[in-house]
Formats: sequence, structure tokens, C-alpha cells
Amino acid sequence: MRNFHLTIVSMDGKFYDDEANQLSLQAIDGEVSIRAGHINYLNAIGAGELRVYVEGEDKPRRAACIGGFLSASKEEVLVAATTFEWAQDIDLERAKEAKKKAESIIESKESSDNDKELAKKKLMRANVRIKVATKN
Repeated sequence: MRNFHLTIVSMDGKFYDDEANQLSLQAIDGEVSIRAGHINYLNAIGAGELRVYVEGEDKPRRAACIGGFLSASKEEVLVAATTFEWAQDIDLERAKEAKKKAESIIESKESSDNDKELAKKKLMRANVRIKVATKN
């Protein structure tokens, strides 16, 4: 299988800069998979699991990836994520606490509409982190 060069960055730094043979992630309009030789492609990233498939490795490298954009050409792919975290780096207990806190704000009658909207985004992020961290 042919490889392509993959770079994954966020505001927190560079997370990957090497060869891969497939990238799968959640775009805003559905799941996208990229392989070497893909047509030129640009799309916004949604919220979900990102998987990097590397030759010689049995399982893909997994991460929580939320927001940003994906740019692909025939031999190079760039993921510029708003939020990115490798599965093994996710603090599961912290994600669960964030989920409870967000749910509490959403359910509270005292919370403003703005607070509830922000809490919904935090809940979505927490759910993605929990799903990625607990998936085998």
C-alpha cells in the first residue's frame, strides 16, 4: 500500500509529522478516509475519532479530534485541528467530570441561554473524549 505524508497540528503544537497509509476522521458532513493519491480535497472537521493507519502497525493510532480543517493532495495531507488529543493522553476521569458539569448546567433553570450553549459544546467534547478513551 502506498503512503502519503501526514501532518497533524493544533494550537497546542505538532502531533504527527510522518508517513501514513490511511487517515479516517469525522468531517462536518460525515466520515472521511484519505489514502495516497486522493484527489485534492478540503473540508471542515467535525467532532469525533481520528484514526491514523501506519504500515507495519496492527491497530490504527486513535485520537479525539474536534474542529479545524483537513486539506489533502495526492501525496500530502494536513489536519489543522481546533482540539486534538491522542487516545492514550486523554484523562478519562477529567472527561467524565466535564460531562457531569456540562449536563448540570444544561439542566439548571438558573443557567443563562449562553451558559447552556457553551455547556452543550463542552458536553459534546467530553463525549468524544470519553468515547475515544474507552474504545479498544
